Amino acid sequence: MSTAPAPFKDPAAVASYTQDTPARVPGLADLHRMTTVLLGERAGRTADILVVGAGGGLELQAMAEARPGWRFTGVDPSPAMLDIARRTTAAHAGRIALLEGTVDDAPIGPFGGATCLLVLHFLDRAERLHSLREIRRRLAPGAALVTAHHASPDGEAERWLARSVAFAGRGGRDPAQGLASARAMAERLPLLTPAEEEALLREAGFCAPALFYAAFSFRGWVAFAG
Repeated sequence: MSTAPAPFKDPAAVASYTQDTPARVPGLADLHRMTTVLLGERAGRTADILVVGAGGGLELQAMAEARPGWRFTGVDPSPAMLDIARRTTAAHAGRIALLEGTVDDAPIGPFGGATCLLVLHFLDRAERLHSLREIRRRLAPGAALVTAHHASPDGEAERWLARSVAFAGRGGRDPAQGLASARAMAERLPLLTPAEEEALLREAGFCAPALFYAAFSFRGWVAFAG
């Protein structure tokens, strides 16, 4: 994916991203804390971390606050989202480099860890595999990658997306409206089953993928550069 998805291109459309996203993703702050713990198992007290899909800056802010010895390179194809990330992470700007683009535009590293949160559900299988391989190419051997995004548990994407929609309150009190929203998401997002997600991580050069986060349609994995 060389450009940002349409909803993320308009500054007005993403102006409330940092307020809306925690309400839409169950346990988002805890997801960021878990991500930091998982990366820290191998990254150590000082490390360079790659953040793919850094727009908004929420995970950058959380990790920078928790790990003062880490430095970050964040990439995102949306200028509007990067503007939000700069404001969100202003207190840590000296340790954060933000670049417009995709993982292909990131420095070669090697990085001591990487994240790709709330991104991969926008990419089809071929794009995901390319992105994961490029992340792997930039990681030190054994470094951790943490991913989290919508998936299709048991192949029932629409049912689980409807639950996520209900959690976010986007369907109001009308179940039919919520189901319609979930159906539209299922048609638009190329979701994979958990088994397919883990197979893709292995194909991209990662080993020992392990599920650590599950919240309605959202799933998160940690895997290690082989």
